Amino acid sequence: MSAEAILEPSQPETTLWVQRTGTRRYTGHSSRGAQVLIGSEDVEGVFTPGELLKIALAACTGMSSDRPLSRRLGDDYDATVRVSGPADRENEWYPRLDEVLEVDLSELDAEAAERLLVVVERAIDKVCTVGRTVKRGAEVRLAIESD
Repeated sequence: MSAEAILEPSQPETTLWVQRTGTRRYTGHSSRGAQVLIGSEDVEGVFTPGELLKIALAACTGMSSDRPLSRRLGDDYDATVRVSGPADRENEWYPRLDEVLEVDLSELDAEAAERLLVVVERAIDKVCTVGRTVKRGAEVRLAIESD
């Protein structure tokens, strides 16, 4: 299979963009109608870009673990994925991101819980696109266009 075939989506790709709304304030948009407020840490009611990166990672982990957990625990199980990691401001990057998946496995015996955790970790490693991208790194290409 060629690289092009792997990258071709089966559905039209969602268009994403951010639009400046003020000094260090932006609104992120999706062609599916979603919006998110983005800004610097000193602005109330917004996410920083770094926070959005962390939330994307946590959400991907949660969504990737959803199928095996719901199969074993039922569709109404509760889960929280916490993510943290301070920025290295001298070099402007996040050297480490720590995630904690909180889920109640008390209804399972120890052996069943351990087996489920192995399946969950495998699922996350296999299908969490955000986590896989962060771990492997991605080439980022920037083009600047002017009217």
